[in-house]
Amino acid sequence: MKKNFAAVLFFAAMIAVQSAWAEDKIADVTDMQALRAAVRADKKAFVASTLKLTPAEAKRFWPIYDNYQRIVDSANERRVVAVEALIALDKPISDLYARNLANELVATDEVEIKARRTLHNRLMRGVPTRILPPKKAARYLQLESKIRAVQAYDVAANIPLVK
Repeated sequence: MKKNFAAVLFFAAMIAVQSAWAEDKIADVTDMQALRAAVRADKKAFVASTLKLTPAEAKRFWPIYDNYQRIVDSANERRVVAVEALIALDKPISDLYARNLANELVATDEVEIKARRTLHNRLMRGVPTRILPPKKAARYLQLESKIRAVQAYDVAANIPLVK
């Protein structure tokens, strides 16, 4: 009797664990969708609410954030111009055009990567010139990475392949 009860209890626990695991997976997707919605509404406010900066941290952080966003926005504008030109053609392109398009897209990626490296280096400085505590800096960098991933997915989903 005890063996049967233990077996039933074990299987019930396994079902509960699987259900919880499935809910976590759904929550991950929902979180990314919530992230997308929050960023579209007001990215800066979303970052502020997530980081919960002190006034001193905010004074040091926001100029760095604003500079990074300007650089990334400029790279995104270049990317949009290149992609819009491709979409507007709506016909097969020449090898030269394809090469130039690929070079432009890589160049915009490089600008973004350089800006991200600079941001990382500035946020992860040592104590005398520290902008944020390391945990908050890492949290922001992780948040920015998630935001970029959502945005990159949205862009990729709408760009046609070269004909």
